[in-house]
Amino acid sequence: MYIVTACDLHPVHDRNRIFKFADDTYLIVPGVNTDTCEDEIQHLQTWAADNNLKLNQDKTKEIVIMASRKQAPPPPRPDVERVSRLRVLGVIMNDRLTAADHVTMLQSSSSIQSDVSHASATSARHVDRVTA
Repeated sequence: MYIVTACDLHPVHDRNRIFKFADDTYLIVPGVNTDTCEDEIQHLQTWAADNNLKLNQDKTKEIVIMASRKQAPPPPRPDVERVSRLRVLGVIMNDRLTAADHVTMLQSSSSIQSDVSHASATSARHVDRVTA
């Protein structure tokens, strides 16, 4: 039902973008528009209230991606947690736009699955030997 309801959700400012998938909403604000963040957040809150929805503050995160590390990032918002990585549709995106965090997670997951498979195979062989 969210997707049907969200079809009328658009950013307030032209250069900003809103992407929606299932019940997730992503607000993208380019660096030249950082002064519009407050307007956009207020717009999202108003839109949610008008549609009998509520923003989940626990799931609301901010990630700042900058082309140059020499430039200071904008000040953090007091009501939104700033993170260095964020899971977007199952892919871990970091503030450097590298795949390192995602690859590390995949390798860790693969290693755990391999260990479980190996332990299961070892247990099965042990059971066969005992019962044979």
